Amino acid sequence: MKAGSNLEKVLMAGKFAVTGEVGPPKSVDIEIVKKKAQYMLGNVDAVNLTDNQTAIVRLSSIAAGKIMLELDLEPVIQMVVRDRNRIAIQSDILGAAALGIKNILCLSGDHQCFGNHPTSKNVYDIDSIQFIQALKNMRDEKKFINGDEIKVEPRMFIGAAANPFATPFDYRVKRLSKKIKAGVDFIQTQCIYDMERFEKWMAEARKLGLPEQVYILGGVTPLKSARAAKFINNNVSGITIPKEIIDRLSKYDDPDEQKAEGINQAVETIEHLQSIEGISGVHIMAIAWESKVPEIVERAGLLPRPEI
Repeated sequence: MKAGSNLEKVLMAGKFAVTGEVGPPKSVDIEIVKKKAQYMLGNVDAVNLTDNQTAIVRLSSIAAGKIMLELDLEPVIQMVVRDRNRIAIQSDILGAAALGIKNILCLSGDHQCFGNHPTSKNVYDIDSIQFIQALKNMRDEKKFINGDEIKVEPRMFIGAAANPFATPFDYRVKRLSKKIKAGVDFIQTQCIYDMERFEKWMAEARKLGLPEQVYILGGVTPLKSARAAKFINNNVSGITIPKEIIDRLSKYDDPDEQKAEGINQAVETIEHLQSIEGISGVHIMAIAWESKVPEIVERAGLLPRPEI
């Protein structure tokens, strides 16, 4: 028996899953969370809440997850090991489960040097793979990391991230395999632009039978402009945007036309992902552009979402 979350049920039923993502605000203004949530309602099966992404202080993912529950949306809380030792991690897992949260994404977290508190101390008491294993043991074995018994265990559907585009490439599938062995239930990938490389990664994963052991959701992020695409390509580690995509955006001088082409490209990516053996869904990360999620999902033919 696992968590019984809506996301889990959709995936277990063999439906093509759709998840979205919301970044909590840098304040206690919950109206921001509620506004972004409205774009997700009825369009996705679950919503990720990021955990102080880019190492910048924000409303906690657990608090934002609770707000999602109150709005009849299913949260996937992200939790990073950067800021927590094993005591805090296990405590936050219990707290999230007690609030009714049933999905968690286990992450390392962006290094603090990338944020606005670069002199803060990181923790990394355990890594993301050990985090997965610890959560699986809490859920399935009813044991804390130290072996103590948990009388009422947290029922969590366990997720993790994968980056098929980081180097060295040969290690990417091996790392996925390690996360599966640790007990992960579903994977959300880094945003996909280099489809050729992603196809190669999936082919290697299929050789090892990995898609039969874990649900893989391909990451999709719409681009707003050629300038944004060039910036990501040159400055964001682990993401490669092929020249042909940048050229497609560059054909237009009008910013609105560039945005429209970015949406077209995102829809095409989702359509391509649906044809790849071993892909169980998509994770749409419309960063600061959540309003476009309904259009992307509709145009990709992913509505209505299944009721299970």
